[in-house]
Amino acid sequence: MNDLADIFAEDTVEALARGLFPEDVTMGFAFPWGTPEGLLPGEASGLRRPGEKRLAEFAAGRRAAHQAMERLGMPVRAVAHGPDRAPVWPRGVVGSISHSDTHCLAVLAKAGTYAALGLDLEEDRDLPRDLIEVVCSPAERGWLSVQPEGERGRLARLIFSAKECAYKAQYGVTQQLIGFEAFEITPDLETGQFEATFTQDVVPFNRGACLHGLFSFGGGVILTGMALPREGVAG
Repeated sequence: MNDLADIFAEDTVEALARGLFPEDVTMGFAFPWGTPEGLLPGEASGLRRPGEKRLAEFAAGRRAAHQAMERLGMPVRAVAHGPDRAPVWPRGVVGSISHSDTHCLAVLAKAGTYAALGLDLEEDRDLPRDLIEVVCSPAERGWLSVQPEGERGRLARLIFSAKECAYKAQYGVTQQLIGFEAFEITPDLETGQFEATFTQDVVPFNRGACLHGLFSFGGGVILTGMALPREGVAG
């Protein structure tokens, strides 16, 4: 991309993502390419021989997180990572990071207000057919089957993104690793909302509990986001 295209893409994607979260959730943006600049001491510790592309994406995620911290009015602190590569946020805040091949976003909020945040960013392209069987439940595939044929692959990618988003949000509460089958997604294409319903107990969430999120298409990407209020989330 040239510089003007970069600026346009940043404004478009960040504006779309901004609409998925309450006003007290801050956001940072970075492009996931170039040299891996901006890492704070300890942030890359333990990364297992990352390639150049992976390290650039990782560094962009941290730069975006640092920007979100500044916008929240807090000192910029290191965001370490756990053994499962999930971000370890500084005390007092919750957040989420996501990147595609072309963009990287981070969201951040005060832990006293929110139990967890979930954010996912995907390139706006069809989900491969062989992955639809893996990602989507029979009910989700049934929903896809009644959508316009030319849109089914793209909407399957939306379901994938919504599950990634819900997974990150629940992990912020449960610290549990779960699979695609643990959620069933119900998108509302008219309102840009979706429900992620637990298909199994994941303490403190019971089977049948719903997480509510928003989604958006634009700027060549699919975005999904959710903020879980501290009030009403056990644990």
